[in-house]
Amino acid sequence: MRADEDMRAVHALLTKAFAYMDGVIDPPSSLNRMTVDDLARDAALNELWVIEPGPAACVILTPKADTLYLGKLAVAEGHRGTGLSRVMVALAMERARALGLPSVTLQTRVELVGNQAAFQAMGFAETDRTAHAGHDRPTSITYQRPV
Repeated sequence: MRADEDMRAVHALLTKAFAYMDGVIDPPSSLNRMTVDDLARDAALNELWVIEPGPAACVILTPKADTLYLGKLAVAEGHRGTGLSRVMVALAMERARALGLPSVTLQTRVELVGNQAAFQAMGFAETDRTAHAGHDRPTSITYQRPV
């Protein structure tokens, strides 16, 4: 399979997995603006990990100066509840250790209480709340977990 075909499949997974957020979070997810080419660029600059077949799940890991950022975690609907999010978090922890980084960091939206509970259950602790540009209230919660 060609790389652009792979990106289309991963982009479709992300789009479907994040669709439930439409009309729930404010501002809307940046994924709504992400094209297949944007995803390919992000994957080239960072680490895109995919569980096949399907794809069944994906995550983008971005090394920062003092942490590994876990972003765009998605699990296909037919694979939810099977532990793939935990597999991806374990992978992020392993990659952070391999890169000599002390923690894994992620963000979720204030409105997504189910995501917050899931990440807390996986050992992440809230470290910050931030607001997107133009908002006078927190819109995102930052979570971190030491490796």
